[in-house]
Amino acid sequence: MEHIELFFKSIFIDNMVFATFLGMCSYLAVSKKVSTAVGLGAAVIFVLAITVPLNWLLDQYVLQPGALSWLGAEYADYDLSFLSFIMFIATIATMVQLVEIVVEKFSPSLYNSLGIFLPLIAVNCAILGGSLFMQSREIATLGLATTYGIGSGIGWFLAILAIAAIREKIRYSNVPPALRGLGITFIITGLMAIGFMSFGGMLTGGDEEETKEDTTVEVQVNATEDNIEIANNTKIEE
Repeated sequence: MEHIELFFKSIFIDNMVFATFLGMCSYLAVSKKVSTAVGLGAAVIFVLAITVPLNWLLDQYVLQPGALSWLGAEYADYDLSFLSFIMFIATIATMVQLVEIVVEKFSPSLYNSLGIFLPLIAVNCAILGGSLFMQSREIATLGLATTYGIGSGIGWFLAILAIAAIREKIRYSNVPPALRGLGITFIITGLMAIGFMSFGGMLTGGDEEETKEDTTVEVQVNATEDNIEIANNTKIEE
């Protein structure tokens, strides 16, 4: 259940584009065609799915204070957390190079259409943000980190796919000259972000109901205890 909740939260509630507006450069530049958006979105899913769990392992066993205790007691006091950014970016850059080689080998047309934005995934703030959010939220296990990475990638993929489909239709629409291009794209992105905010309570309703039930039970128990105490006092007075 925890994996499912984290998966859907990372897609809809904590969407990289619509909740934190990360990765906007690639989102705006490569969303003119659906085919190009699908290729870049798939690459982002792959990179996030690999780098987030890898960076979780680095954080747990190398970077955190005392993480090097597995090497011996003399290393227990080491704190390498100041190297987090460098290590995370190095992992991301390695995976991006692998993606670039694979795409160039098997889909040269997609490689040419993505252009400079494929290698720029290495400095895409959404990719680095996935690892930093994983670290700041203290995700407990490697499995949860993998789930979060895949979910975050799918969320970014859905965002760029949706805006690409809309932008293809807008070409045939009568958009005011002042809003053509990035203007109408920003407006649509804002409206989509507002729409995604409606998912905020999707996974919290059950928790609220459980809290209300617990409160009701406590009130009833307290009321019962008070009634018993009053009855006992009445008997003593008699």
